[in-house]
Amino acid sequence: MPEPTTDLSTPPAATGVPANRSSNPSARRLDEVSRTLDALVHDRGFPGALASIRDADGSVRNVAAGDGVPLDGQVRIGSNTKSFTAVALLQLVGEGTLDLDVPVGKYLPNLLRGKGIDGTRILVRHVLQQTSGLPDYMAAWAGDPASFRYRYADPRDLLDVALTMPALFEPGDRWSYSNTNYVVAGLLLQTITGRPWSEQVHRRVIAPLGLQRTYVPAAGELGLRGAHPQGFLRDGAGNLQDHTEFDPSIAWAAGAVIASLSDLNRFATGLLRGELLSPALLAEMQNTVPSDGFPGTGYGLGLARFPQADGSVAWGHGGDIFGAETRGWATADGRAATVAVTALPSDAAGLEAVMAAATTSFEAARS
Repeated sequence: MPEPTTDLSTPPAATGVPANRSSNPSARRLDEVSRTLDALVHDRGFPGALASIRDADGSVRNVAAGDGVPLDGQVRIGSNTKSFTAVALLQLVGEGTLDLDVPVGKYLPNLLRGKGIDGTRILVRHVLQQTSGLPDYMAAWAGDPASFRYRYADPRDLLDVALTMPALFEPGDRWSYSNTNYVVAGLLLQTITGRPWSEQVHRRVIAPLGLQRTYVPAAGELGLRGAHPQGFLRDGAGNLQDHTEFDPSIAWAAGAVIASLSDLNRFATGLLRGELLSPALLAEMQNTVPSDGFPGTGYGLGLARFPQADGSVAWGHGGDIFGAETRGWATADGRAATVAVTALPSDAAGLEAVMAAATTSFEAARS
């Protein structure tokens, strides 16, 4: 496999790699990022790996490793989408058309009904915070991705699958990650605004931040529009199979967005700097509850808390989707880093290696 490739850029023009790298601490840290990505490919067996690092001054540095992996290529960002959806809903709270502490049933009457499931007892906050007790519709399909690779799923289809399963617990009792929560969040956004979830995310999040390489795929759109690496899925024998193209409607408001890693960093830093939400609403988003089993130390409203070794606190989400995994975080001073690999980890050690690469990349971000 080729050596990792690197670019250093200060938007909008590119600059060269410093000549004396050994005496340049920033260059040494970037070399370490390159070595970490190379290890993900050569030692951990990921087909490709990418990283994008954003410094506090807005300069961007990109690294890639693996055959055919473009610098800052577009990837499916999976559950990072939840942060986009949560921001759009919190904007409605700021506009006075949505209340976090009102039952979902007020806005979506008679929609959430099933074994132990009652929309009149599930608050909007519970949905965004993953404390609703709603079962995850993906539990019914995750073991057989080939069966829905090219199948379009309406959001109500996803919800119907979830509602065949019993509630996990009483609303607010504890935390449990469920993609169903963000299908409900997408339906709330559509119902209150009277416009599609995809349009609202673009108008409220993507366009204001100028994210030129971020979008919600159109209905039936199977591929990625810009330069991108191939995405792979392991078959039953553990062999990697190309899974770049598939219908992302299975993820919808919980995970369908496509973005470059530099755009994802720009989203995170813009959010934390108050470009999308008022200070009060950002504080609501960062008000976390314990989230056992989720990377980080607490989950807020579509945002997770990640303490750093230097004592600082960073924020992010992360995403898993067929053919890609992304991990990264940002701080309010403008630093951010995101790493992606082009196949899902096959074990806990693989996930830990990706998380370690994200840590190394964040440590390379200059304050």
